[in-house]
Amino acid sequence: MTASATVRVMPADEIVARGGGETPFLRLPERSTVFAERAMRLRQLAAGHPLADYLGFVADIALAQQRRLLAMPAMPLPDADALDCAARAGRPPLPADGGADPAWRGVLRELLADLRQSAPAATQPALQRLAAADDAFLDRQADALLSGLSEGLDVAAAPLVGAALQVLWTHQVTALQARAAEATGALRAAPFGRIDDKTVCPCCGSRPTASITRASVEALGQRYLHCSLCSAQWHLVRVECARCGSTSKVAYQSLDAIDAADDDTARVAQAAVQAETCEACGHYLKIVHGDRDPYGEAVADDLASLTLDLLVAESGMRRHGVNLMLLFGDAATGPPPDPLGRA
Repeated sequence: MTASATVRVMPADEIVARGGGETPFLRLPERSTVFAERAMRLRQLAAGHPLADYLGFVADIALAQQRRLLAMPAMPLPDADALDCAARAGRPPLPADGGADPAWRGVLRELLADLRQSAPAATQPALQRLAAADDAFLDRQADALLSGLSEGLDVAAAPLVGAALQVLWTHQVTALQARAAEATGALRAAPFGRIDDKTVCPCCGSRPTASITRASVEALGQRYLHCSLCSAQWHLVRVECARCGSTSKVAYQSLDAIDAADDDTARVAQAAVQAETCEACGHYLKIVHGDRDPYGEAVADDLASLTLDLLVAESGMRRHGVNLMLLFGDAATGPPPDPLGRA
């Protein structure tokens, strides 16, 4: 086999080099803790929060996801030729637009069984619909989520479908990384690298939920986009719009900036969660500053800062980020639904 057929397996030092300087380009999810850490952050944020019930429910979902991820059996993964083909095409090796492996349905049904007793009353109808649904209905729901379509999507059930898909893709990403590491003998080797479209995940091609700045020494203050599907994070320089790449019309808003009656600019500048807005394309993406709050987690902090979305939307900005735990409508369809289905 030629060298080009194995170019996708990158050792850690090459990932660092491609990221520029000492900033790693890619940070893959930790299989043993990714959803458990999300659950812990959700519990922390739920205390005294207006959406405490829903944040607690999503924490239950995350714990169930962690159990399912650790119990996932082996499944088919792309071979060396498929990886090389994706690399040559500038495409992610585990594309979400290629559809989900049927194993996702088993994950969903296990999640439903795990959550049936603890789910809030308002979410029980959605659990029951999914538990009674046939494979064709479930696959239509998955296809709609993965393609970003709202037509035919059961919005109330979507977070549960999304949770199962997250387990599947996180499993595939971590399993592919582990296989590459075993084959090359490099603990941090990974068959992932840069793709042509830097605005989507280099592992699965999904849009980010939010961006997060790192507090670790090797990437202090560096901004990473957090994948909404597989939880991989990829580096994007700050003050660059995550949607259109503009650097001239990017600004930051926070709840302090919108609500403060005084002019405490220092407090505003230090907000742990901000909306990075872009006048060039009219979209925004939240940024969670892990260097200001070391416990920040992209999915959890995005959910807990829903008020910021509503206020930024009033200025005409449209949301770029995707959070599978709470789907937003387009500008024409109004604000996102109440998480617990209340009127």
